[in-house]
Amino acid sequence: MSHTPVLLEEVLQYLALAPGEFVIDGTVNGGGHAKVILERITPGGTFLGVDWDERLIQNSTFHVPHSPSVQLVHGNYADLPEILAERQMPKADALLLDLGFSSEQLGLSRGFSFERDEPLLMTYDGSREPVAVLLRKTPERELVGILRDYGEERYAVRIARAIAMREKQKPILTSRELAETVSAAVPGNYERGRIHPATRTFQALRIYANGELENLRRVILELPKFMRAGGRAVIISFHSLEDRVVKTMFRDMAAQGALEIITKKPVIASGEEIAANPRSRSAKLRAARLKL
Repeated sequence: MSHTPVLLEEVLQYLALAPGEFVIDGTVNGGGHAKVILERITPGGTFLGVDWDERLIQNSTFHVPHSPSVQLVHGNYADLPEILAERQMPKADALLLDLGFSSEQLGLSRGFSFERDEPLLMTYDGSREPVAVLLRKTPERELVGILRDYGEERYAVRIARAIAMREKQKPILTSRELAETVSAAVPGNYERGRIHPATRTFQALRIYANGELENLRRVILELPKFMRAGGRAVIISFHSLEDRVVKTMFRDMAAQGALEIITKKPVIASGEEIAANPRSRSAKLRAARLKL
């Protein structure tokens, strides 16, 4: 299953790339954006592709050519200052973070999809604790908070109670078992059928298990450490929690003189792109230019 890069033309517009520049793709996935970025910075450019999922880095080699000026790293984008220091790389001219869940990840059998029966891991990296373990260890009251804070789930109390009761009987070990537990806990007309009943629960547990919002806050705060003055940062989010973090932190850093916001409102996909790639419907792009 190939990963179609969202908002590709808009990404290129706001990255404003030129030959010879150093660009970081902090969520390289299958290399969809990366391939086009490389074309824009050639000749003489340098590309660093980072992803927390090692298998996606391996897959990226099929899309991104090997050369001394192209480096692919298994790592967390929140650690970019350390990654650049270890590799003795300079500050970057541009950064792209596509926070979307790659379609390629659905084929990695890690329990991300409620439509499959897979081991309930939901982690990008093997060092993180699997969701199946988190569900057994997390008190019901804390689980309610996770579902509310990271999934904005209105039935958080009912779902957490159902999960806790099932865990007492038999541990939830697969994505299908979790989806069935959630579906049985909510009303039959959940969201009037617009989304699967387990959608927000899976989102919340994935974000919590991987520390996604904390990583996002960290990388934005540290932009001046690994990007040069005048460097462009483009971040694409796919749900309101992420977009809120980007919006708020860009605003606060702009007020401190650290950056200039170059998208006054989030950039969204055109009707034509949504028709061709439905996952782009929820994408929101925000961009900023470093000043310090």
